[in-house]
Amino acid sequence: MNASVLVINCGSSSIKYALIEADPQAPRLGGIAERLGSADARLKGNDSNGESFTKPLPSADHTQALSAILTSLEGREPTAVGHRIVHGGEHFTQAALIDAHVISAIQATAALAPLHNPANLAGIAATQKVFPNLPQVAVFDTAFHQTLPPHAYRYALPEALYTDHGIRRYGFHGTSHAYVSQRAGELSSRGAGGWLTAHLGNGCSTSAVWHNQSLDTSMGLTPLEGLVMGTRSGDVDPGLHAHLHHQLGWSLDEIDNVLNKQSGLLGLSGLTNDMREIEQAAEQGHAGAALALDVFCYRIAKSLAGLSCALPQLDGVIFTGGIGENSPQVRRRVVSLLPHFGFALDEARNAALIRGKEGKLDSAHHTGPELWVIPTDEEGRIAMETRHCLEAHA
Repeated sequence: MNASVLVINCGSSSIKYALIEADPQAPRLGGIAERLGSADARLKGNDSNGESFTKPLPSADHTQALSAILTSLEGREPTAVGHRIVHGGEHFTQAALIDAHVISAIQATAALAPLHNPANLAGIAATQKVFPNLPQVAVFDTAFHQTLPPHAYRYALPEALYTDHGIRRYGFHGTSHAYVSQRAGELSSRGAGGWLTAHLGNGCSTSAVWHNQSLDTSMGLTPLEGLVMGTRSGDVDPGLHAHLHHQLGWSLDEIDNVLNKQSGLLGLSGLTNDMREIEQAAEQGHAGAALALDVFCYRIAKSLAGLSCALPQLDGVIFTGGIGENSPQVRRRVVSLLPHFGFALDEARNAALIRGKEGKLDSAHHTGPELWVIPTDEEGRIAMETRHCLEAHA
């Protein structure tokens, strides 16, 4: 299907968008409407010539922002809309054509993603107003990880918490892990074998992928589980919540805020959640930044080592996301912590692969498990899944 897909990623006060043609060589129009609902709301994007623009949208809501996005598409009409939906629970194992049943299921899962699913639903409602005649497809972050076996997705909790309340590990960043693992299968002579994928950005997660199916992942019921992230703590002792409540009198909301918004690289360094600034400060002798870098890389390596248990065979590791694609230091540190896997990092290649470049990091003639940097393309993956969904319903 040659659908021109408008990919929408809607937050509570923002809409990220990208118009993706069926021709992969066609230039993408994309950007973000941000600060919605405020006096300084604006639309930032790029045109077909690659030139950036900014347009004020004072006090615009989501519907008004989408109307402005439509105007920015330079007359290129989308034929379908693909929505990024963070949490699909166990309802969805693949993309779904949006109807009343799908909307109801997304609403039912909102308790598992209270910061994301309501905003995603607002985006669907606004998009249906602006594009009432276009088919709309929901693509779920969690769907790729619905192939996890029970021993990987179940918590050791009473059965009723799972059967009655859906308390289990779901995983996120599914479109990213799916894209880079499939791309590695295309690039590598090893094909679609066993890949460990590391999506490293402000949000971070790892996954074990065997023949394009996720067998385990680091995130769980929520995106807080797993790796150290920009402002999220990742794994902590489950008893921490009770300890902070009893010893410091913190409420659950206060604890949740600290773990999600004041921890991670920001909490450890006391400076920032930006890895570029962390690396610079560490080089200048800042102890907090050095610790943040050490903990961040150690937890990635520890996660990858653990996830390797899920794979019948390890063919390699893939780095992606803003940090994974642009930090040779993080990649080098992580690989150095996994000597028993037999990797062979070429320092020159590692240093050269930044700013969206794709390639192998291995030394020449290396025959062991491979190392790759593959820039993620979540928007492209969403567009592809949207087209596949529409073909299935044609």
